[in-house]
Amino acid sequence: MIRIEGVTRRFAGGAVALDGVDLSVARGEVFGIIGRSGAGKSTLVRLFNGLERPDAGRVLVDDADVATLDGASLRTLRRRIGMIFQQFGLLSSRTVADNVAFPLRIAGTGRRAIDARVAELLERVGLAEHGHKYPAQLSGGQKQRVGIARALATGPDILLCDEATSALDPETTRDVLALIADLNRDLGLTIVLITHEMDVVRQVCDRVAVLHAGRVVETGAVADIFLDPQAAETRALLAEAGEPGPAAFPDFTGTILRWTCHGETIGQPVLTMVARETGADFAILDGRIGRLRDESYGQLTLGLSGGDTQAAIAALGRYGRVSA
Repeated sequence: MIRIEGVTRRFAGGAVALDGVDLSVARGEVFGIIGRSGAGKSTLVRLFNGLERPDAGRVLVDDADVATLDGASLRTLRRRIGMIFQQFGLLSSRTVADNVAFPLRIAGTGRRAIDARVAELLERVGLAEHGHKYPAQLSGGQKQRVGIARALATGPDILLCDEATSALDPETTRDVLALIADLNRDLGLTIVLITHEMDVVRQVCDRVAVLHAGRVVETGAVADIFLDPQAAETRALLAEAGEPGPAAFPDFTGTILRWTCHGETIGQPVLTMVARETGADFAILDGRIGRLRDESYGQLTLGLSGGDTQAAIAALGRYGRVSA
């Protein structure tokens, strides 16, 4: 649905924000773009709706080159693309209902249709009883829900989320991400989620691109990126997020390996079965059990000693991936 082809974007003074970026977003998926501050994430997402124009390359939405659009054609595209922001961007002098209605009024929608649409959207985001309130009377999570409702007002099929949970506490973040996942599932929205938080990607995304210094250094399914990262920047981001990584265990004299599994394997007593089969003893030295969107995964650092070590490694390989 969205294709970025060889995009470069420079700012005044020659600073390069994006350098030859290529990526694609499939219709109906939740696609994450992750990177540190200054990596070029926000510049990239602003290309999708024409708020930024590339200096080189093409930005295609349903095969339409965004950089070539202007006037009515650009306005039509922007009505298809909703956007929510880190700092909510609400009009403080207007009620919740008026904030949600704002893009509809700009589009020239009639009063009765606006009232019906606002009521529908506030019900969807769980704020049906708050339409008369002003933003200052809401919590951070409620403000972001208003922002989501406003982004949905014109019935878009793409939703851009620029650090949409960065200003929220962990519990509220989980609630907002659950709402975003529901919108993706119920409405078939294509969602592009910009973030610097690996946990956000883990909870809601189908695929992810890792951005570093204006370049995409790695892209793929979330499970592949989390469980088998290839780029140094990806490994650094995972380490900062507390994901298990290579570690030294000088006091352990046996064989040390990493074992990764996911799906139904998580609920099986694999280590017990392999120990009985091969006589090997296992020590769990490090690791994590968690979820990647809707699927469970485990990544353990294991110490093997005794028994038939090679048979134990082979047996573990039948249930997951073994690496040094």
